[in-house]
Order: sequence, then structure tokens, then C-alpha cells
Amino acid sequence: MILKSHVSKIIAVLFLSCIAKTHAQQANVKGRIIDAISKENIAAVVIRIKASTIQSATNSFGVFDFKNETLPLGEQILIISKPGYITKRFPIVINEGKLLDLKKITLQHDFTIAQSQIATISLSDAEINDADDTSFTVAALLHANRDTFLNAAAFDFSATFFRPRGLNNENGKVLINGIEMNKLATGRPQWSNWGGLNDVQRNQEFSAGISQNDYTFGDLLGTSNIIMRASTYRKGGRVSYASSNRSYQGRIIGTYNSGITRKGWAFSLSLARRFGNQGFIEGTGYDANSFFIAIEKKLNKYHSLNLTGFYTPNRRGRSTAITEEVFNIKGARYNPNWGYQDGNIRNARERSVKEPVLMINHYWDVTPKTSINTNLAFQTGTIANTRIDTGGGDLVTNTSGESVYLGGGRGANTNPVHPDHLPSSFLKEANPTAVDYQNAFLAQQNLINNGQLDWDTLRQTNQQNAQQGSNATYILYEDRNDDTQLTGNIILNSRITNHLTLNASVKYRNLKSENFARVKDLLGGTGFLDVDLFATSASGFSNTALTNRAQSDLQNPNRIVGEGDRFDYNYEINAAVLNGFVQAQFKYKNLDFFVSGNVANTTYQRNGLFENGYFPGAQSLGKSPAVSFKNYGVKGGATFRLHGKHSAVVNAAYFNKAPTIRNTFVNARQNNAPVSQLIGKPQETEKIQSIDASYVFRSSKIKARLSGYYTKILDATNISFFFTQAIAGSGAGFVQEILTDIDKSHLGAELGIEYQITPTIKLKGAAGIGRFKYDNNPDLALASTSDIFTDVQGIRSFGKSSLKGYYLSGGPQNAAQLGFEYRDPKFWWFGATTNYFSNAFISISPFARTTNFNQDVDGLPFNDFDHNIANNLLKQEQFDAYFLVNAIGGKSWKIDQYYVGFFASVNNIFNQQYRTGGFEQTRNANYRRALEESKRQTPVFGPKYFYGFGTSYYINFYVRF
Repeated sequence: MILKSHVSKIIAVLFLSCIAKTHAQQANVKGRIIDAISKENIAAVVIRIKASTIQSATNSFGVFDFKNETLPLGEQILIISKPGYITKRFPIVINEGKLLDLKKITLQHDFTIAQSQIATISLSDAEINDADDTSFTVAALLHANRDTFLNAAAFDFSATFFRPRGLNNENGKVLINGIEMNKLATGRPQWSNWGGLNDVQRNQEFSAGISQNDYTFGDLLGTSNIIMRASTYRKGGRVSYASSNRSYQGRIIGTYNSGITRKGWAFSLSLARRFGNQGFIEGTGYDANSFFIAIEKKLNKYHSLNLTGFYTPNRRGRSTAITEEVFNIKGARYNPNWGYQDGNIRNARERSVKEPVLMINHYWDVTPKTSINTNLAFQTGTIANTRIDTGGGDLVTNTSGESVYLGGGRGANTNPVHPDHLPSSFLKEANPTAVDYQNAFLAQQNLINNGQLDWDTLRQTNQQNAQQGSNATYILYEDRNDDTQLTGNIILNSRITNHLTLNASVKYRNLKSENFARVKDLLGGTGFLDVDLFATSASGFSNTALTNRAQSDLQNPNRIVGEGDRFDYNYEINAAVLNGFVQAQFKYKNLDFFVSGNVANTTYQRNGLFENGYFPGAQSLGKSPAVSFKNYGVKGGATFRLHGKHSAVVNAAYFNKAPTIRNTFVNARQNNAPVSQLIGKPQETEKIQSIDASYVFRSSKIKARLSGYYTKILDATNISFFFTQAIAGSGAGFVQEILTDIDKSHLGAELGIEYQITPTIKLKGAAGIGRFKYDNNPDLALASTSDIFTDVQGIRSFGKSSLKGYYLSGGPQNAAQLGFEYRDPKFWWFGATTNYFSNAFISISPFARTTNFNQDVDGLPFNDFDHNIANNLLKQEQFDAYFLVNAIGGKSWKIDQYYVGFFASVNNIFNQQYRTGGFEQTRNANYRRALEESKRQTPVFGPKYFYGFGTSYYINFYVRF
């Protein structure tokens, strides 16, 4: 009994000791996070204990509590963060068995959000030679405001066409509510589909480069997930007005968010309008409206259903690249695409986007550590790009009773800067005459005094035709894409243990894309003959063969089309993509690492709705064989935390990608032929190898990151279109250039550093150094309906294009910044940066680097060919280096229950003139023509350039309530 009594006492003591020990470890930290200006509670703030996997988040009252966690004792640092606010590092001491109540902690707004709004409109498609929004290469970085280098790239570097790591925006993924928004046709995000909705894009999750992401495998430029969920928006409203001289002249936005009601409902509404007769570039009108609504219902503790819809119809006048000759006469703001009609500016090259999006999102918190997100999105609408067709004509019966075509060149070229209209064309001979000089002077004066599109002359010509019973010579038409896409995915996130988190997703995308030309305006005419009249002048064919070749649709020959009719080309693309992704993230005190994998299957098929005369029968009409690609990828990375302030990050990836729709078919407008038919084997997928390593230093005053990276892209394909007069010496035609098996290398380093000198003054610096080059000599072929291609079914191989060692174009490869910010405790702020750019190169002509360059009409080398001269002619042009100085600032006030403020920026304060890009013309891509051109004082077909904005401003006023 005595033994039993002692045992009982021992057990009791041990039990009480365990309880005491358990209670001793139940240390806790809690507090409330509030807005520094409004003093309102801030929900969804993440609070993390540094160097641990422990974190919490504030509720709708702004309160956080670590009561269910076992906390590390002693001196610790809380990392307090939320998109739109400056991350705060808050030192604390956690004592055993004690509650630490931090009361109220304030967070300040991060005004780089204001910068992101400014940066968005600093980007302009006036600087690019592309119909797709490649100007938004860095748009996904605009909210990655915790990194000094990415901030510089998104704001100050973007106006120069700087591309992070030399990559295009098809190398970055953009998601909205977890749904991928990149287009299947181009691989690029269509940012104008949600343009103007700045107020509801503040909640973003960004993962840089090939680092881990909770939603998708990602790509080389990282992944940005824009969260447009009603319950995530802070209750209240906001109205703002902006004025600028960049892309638009004015913008107004109104937004209201209900917050979560007692019955579990939340809704958000945002309306916006952007407008202007022209931006910094002449004639670039802007007309855009934006509508957004999100409604969410919390069904119960575990389930929530969100409905989001947005529609942003926008129409924008485009500009174009110009030669140095035109720049010297008209300046950087000149745009030849517009003219006056009835006293109003009208641009012949407008881009219109109308693609509403509707999505339903179901959120299921299966357990406190596991969630399943199911998403379904539907998108439909149109993208249209207008231009003038000058090839109108008539089918008539001659005196012999034969049907013949009249036209095919009777329409004058409407481009005010066509080479025939420029002074250089009158001085192209070695010894110009007095008459030549006189004509050159008259051409110069005409360009100075006029130089714009003459809409009245076009209309008068068509009206005269109508009076004579003839068809229109000129029409305005649009290249249209009418897309209908359905996307669905399921995303799993599960925190298996304190150290392991599992992410997985399955997604499916289905696209039906209608592609056609459509008559938009007959310009006073009565009808337009849908026939390629240039084909009727080909030699070596019977009249019947020529007539057939000239038809856009052999099923309906010699059609007369009117406004709203489809003509020239008409086809569908059906595409389907199935993708699976899984990722494991491991977190420990001094080490985090992840591994992830991805598999996908992509299928494309063309369905021709017109039977093209050049490609009769099944070559163009009906369905093509389905083209399929199987893809996979793996990547991994690790973060090593060294002595608190220091850390090292390493990431590596290998994956392949299906070519985009645009780079899968040789000439989808005319025929069913895929690239695989051209090269005689299955088309390669694009293979990507990438590695990066970073050193990160963070202290209370200094934040710095130094990164190095190497990326190699293999077996890429690119298809482009141009007119040349240099095929085998002197052959001319409009061709498709198919470049296959392209290898590219991207090597470089990035540095971002900021130093908080005082609580109000911060210095910052950033630099990016890169070497982005072609890494091999790819294969080149031309496809054309020109006479010289008829013997080989419209396709001719030109062997290798000697591109290895040439630089990739696309903005400066080197950029650097030095700047400062001042933030006054009374909520006004100011900053300025000086930015340096160098190593920007022109886009070279691959065709000019083939053996065609030194071949005469007989296929033999030119007898006067000189290798040294040729090397000089083919030397890649490098643009001059330059500096840009920018400034930004703002102020906020609280007036009763309202919060009023403004922010403004001035870019390129000293009005620096610079080139953002350019390309070689391919018209004279052979030795003799290029040599003749180089000897002229002013080239007739010289390179074309894009020029940056001069001094520009942006100012925004807002009221929040």
C-alpha cells in the first residue's frame, strides 16, 4: 500500500509538471492592425514570425492572435504584410507563459501602388511593331513592390521597352482568381481585357521568375494572380480623376465595396472611363469604358461562392515605326496613320478589344489547413485591327466578249510616308538632276505641311467610281478574331504538417476562334470585289487558272462584298489544353525548399470556311489534321537563411511548351498547312532550361538582392510577314517567313538595394546587366503565292539563317537606377530617379542572313561579292545610350470622414530623345541592293525606329470614403 501510495504521488507530480510545462509553453501574442491614415481596422493582414513557419492573419476587425500556436521564446521579429501597404518588421520579446498584447499597430499605404497606376499608362503600343499588347511585358511586375529591382523595372525602366531578363510577356503567367488569362493564340496576357479597373486589382500575389507558386507551374517571368473576390475588398468607396499626356488625356474611376454583411454577403462595383483625342503620339485616340462587379456569399463556415464579371470595351488609335528620314522632317510625335475627316481626327489603324469575362469561384475550407478552390470562366468577344485596302477593282466584259479584271494597282498608296512620297526616292540615283532635287524639295515640303492620310480623296474616288457603275477602289476593313473560350480548374492547397505544404491543380481550356477580314467602311463606294487582282497579272498561267488563283473563296467566285461582310479569308481554330500541376513546399527554421512538376496536352485544328484559290480543295477548305503537343516540366528551389539578415536562394527549371497557335500554322489565313508539313517532321516543342541564384540581405535599414541567371530556350518557332524585292536576286512578293529550331540564350545579373537613412529618407539603386543572343543558326523557309514559288507548292527552303551571336532586340539589355524617396509623417511624399540605359539593338532580318543574300537571279553567287563589305552591311545596329530623369510625389489628407489625396509624376524631365526599338526592312535583303542603299546619303528603305516619349506627366486626384 505504501509503495502504491508513493507511485500515485510520483504520477501526480509528473502529471502536474507536464501540465505546468504545457501552460508555460502557451505563450501568446495578439494585437490589432489599423490604417495609419484612417485608423480603420485592416483585414487579411499576414503576420509571420521571422525564421519560422508560424503565421496568422487578421480578421474583419483587424485582430490577430497566435493562441493555437507553439511560439518560439525570446527576441523575435514579426513580419507584418498586406498588398498595398508597406511591410513592417516589428521586434518583440516572447516570454514563457505570458500574453503579449501589442494593442494597435499601424500600417502605411505603399505609394508604389500609385506608381503602378502611372506605369500602366506610361506603356504604349506606339513603341512596338506588333498587334498584340507586348507593351505590357512588365505589367505583371507592377504590384511586386517589395523588391527594389522589380519596382524599377515596372516603373522607371518600362517606358524604354526594357524587358526583365530579356524575355517577352508570353514568358509570364497572369491569373485572375486562379484562372489563367494568357491567350492561346499568342501566349500573351491581353491586359486591355481588364484595363481601367485599377481599384479592384490591388490584391495581387506575385511569384518572381521560376520560384514556387501555389496555383500553377508558372513560367520564366513568374506568375501574378489578381484576386478579384468581393470579400477581399475593404468596405468603402473611392472616386478618382486622372489627367495625362501619355496614352490618354483623362480617366475617371468610381468604386464601391460593401464589405461582408451580417448575412454573409459581399459585393463590389467599379466603373471607369479613359478618353482622349490623342496621346503623346499624334492621332492615337483613346476611347475605353470599364465595368466590374463581384458578388460573394459565404454559404457557411466552410463554403463561399463568388461571381465576378468584367467588361472593358476599348478602342485605340495606333502609330507605327518611322525611318530616320521621316523623323528628321516630322519629329518623334509624328504618326502617318491618321488624317482629318469632316474636321475630326480619324486613324486608319485602330485596335478594338471587346471581350467580356464571367467567372464563378467556389472556395471550400475542408479543414483549417486544407482548401479546395474550384473555378469556371467564360470569355467571348472580338479583337479587331483596322487598315485600308487599296486593291479594289471590277470584273467587266471586253469587246471580244471575254471577262477581264480591271484594277489591281489603280489605287494609289495611301501611306503618306511610302518611299515613293519621300525626298530620298527622288535622290536615289548616283547623280541626281536639278529636276530630281526640285521634286525632292517638293516632297519634303508636302510632308512638312501635310503628311497625313487624305480621307476626303479616298471617299471622292469611290464616289466617282459609284457614279460610273464601278466598285470601290478603297475600303477600310478589319482583321477580326471572335473568340469563345471556356476554362475550368480545381486548385488544392493543403498544409500537411508545419513543415510540408502540398499544392496541386488540374485545368482545362477550350477555345473556338473565328478569324476573318470584315468590311468596316466602303468609304462612299457601293461594293468591293473580293478578288486578289495582283494574282491575275502572273505569267505562265491560263486565264482560267489566273481567275481561280485570284479567288478568296472558290465556292463564291467574284463576290461583291458590302459593309459587315466577311472577305479575303475566313477560318476557325479549335484548341484544347489539359494541364496538371503538383508541388511540395518544405519549410524549416533555416531552410525552405520546393519541388514541382507539370504535364500538359495541347491540340490545335484549323477549319477553313473559304476555299482559297491558291490552295484549292482540302488544302484550305474544311478541317486540317489535328496537331498535338505533349509537354512536361520540373523545377525546384531552396532558400537558405544564414545568420538572420542573410539568405541565399537557388532555383532551377526544365520544361517544354507547345508553340502558340500563331506559330503552328504556316499561313492560317490561306491554307491548312501546319509547320510540321513544311519541315517534313513533327514540329518541336519549345524547350527551356533555366537557373538563377540570389543573395538577399535584410536589416532594419538595408534591403538588398543580388541575382544571377542563365536561361536557354531551344527549338523555338517564329512566323513573320513582310514584302521583299530580293528573292534570288530580284524576285518580289509578300511572304511568310518561317524560322524553326531557334535557340536563344539569356545571361545576366540583377541588383536592387535600398537604404533607409532616416525614418523619412530612403536611397535606392537598381541595375540589370544582360547578354541576350541567338545561340544557333536556325532553319528558314519562305511561303508565298508569288510567281517564283509556284513550282514548289508555295514554299521554298533557304537553309540556315546565320543568326548565331546576334543580339535579341527588345529594349536596352543594360539598365541602372539611382534615386531617393522622402516620406513625411504628415503624409506627403516625394521621390526622384536618374536612370541609365544602354546596349539596345535593332531587330535584324533573318532572311538577309541566308545564302540568298549573295545569290544572283541564276542562283549563283554574285561575281562582285566581297565578304568584308558584306559583313559590314550585315553588322547589327546598336542604339546610343541615354539617361532619363523621373520624379513622383503625392499628399493625403483626412477631412471629416473623407480621405483626399493626389499623386503625380513627370517622366523624362529633360526631354531626352531616344529610340526604344526598331527593325531592318527586308525589301533589299541581298548584297547588291544593300550595297547600293548604303551608298545613298538618305536610304530609301532604311531601318524603321520607335521613339520614346519626351517630357510627359500624369496626375491623379482621389477621394476615399
